[in-house]
Amino acid sequence: MSSPHRIDVHQHVVPPFWAKELPTHGGDPSGTVTPLWSPERAVDFMDSQEIATGILSLTAPSVVHWNPRERWEMVRRINEYTADLVAKRPDRFGNFATLPLPDVDGALRELDHALDTLLADGVILLANYAGQYLGDAAFEPLWAALDRRHAVVFVHPGQPALPVAPGVAGPLVDYPFDTTRTAVQLVLNGIVDRYPGARIILAHAGGFVPYAALRFAELARVFRPDAADPVNIFASFQRFYFDTALSAGPAVPSLKAFAASGRILFGSDFPYAPAAVAASVTAKLDADPGLTADEHKAISHGNAWTLFPRLATQQTARPERRSARSGQ
Repeated sequence: MSSPHRIDVHQHVVPPFWAKELPTHGGDPSGTVTPLWSPERAVDFMDSQEIATGILSLTAPSVVHWNPRERWEMVRRINEYTADLVAKRPDRFGNFATLPLPDVDGALRELDHALDTLLADGVILLANYAGQYLGDAAFEPLWAALDRRHAVVFVHPGQPALPVAPGVAGPLVDYPFDTTRTAVQLVLNGIVDRYPGARIILAHAGGFVPYAALRFAELARVFRPDAADPVNIFASFQRFYFDTALSAGPAVPSLKAFAASGRILFGSDFPYAPAAVAASVTAKLDADPGLTADEHKAISHGNAWTLFPRLATQQTARPERRSARSGQ
């Protein structure tokens, strides 16, 4: 399948000033090496994969280990840097703004600035902040604000507060587990149902959620007698959106059976997934015989156009996308 309209909802920005300061602010506890990145590299990758627009987000560990004052200043620099990229090339880039969590009051202030002044397409939240997951009561004011704003919320995993298994890098297994943990807490604590205006995208096909949602729904009352009934819990899990980053092949049948194609969005995870890896996964997704032509289109761009109408307007108004480098 070939689509000039592909929208990548899982693509990362690596601001050079953030990358420079990260090693002196705790580094990346997962052991991930910060990849080389530039807007030009991003555009080259997108052109090679027929991606019209990449919605940029800062990945884990974000700014968690900066002190409170420095954290807010770094967040503002990151958001303005990314917004400037979008302003220069709104057809090629989008922006999931970073929030200075776990400072909820600061996050509320930055949310207003990001959405109202910088015109961000949504926000990125890490699945956990120093072991505190997104369904925790401390984050309730933020979810209420995201609900009022009908914001798109991209939930990305980080390294959970657990020892790494020897020889098994955290991003290989712990990241999908981290996404699953926060998704289950969001459902069982009622966040998903109380704040339906927040459109939540789970990275990497939701971790283990599509595969294990029935387990979570049926067992919930064993451990939490006040939990909703299994049918309602299962339906709450189906309200999430899911991206395809690093999640083609055997993941697709389970994801499609659970979420239906209307809740599936294309993602690459570039540059943390190197270009060759991201291209291999995308090729497998494009060749998947279990997806119809209409489902391929929906995953490629149609579902994203529903969440981000500005991208639909731009792409349908310009049937032939020009080169980002030459402008020709």
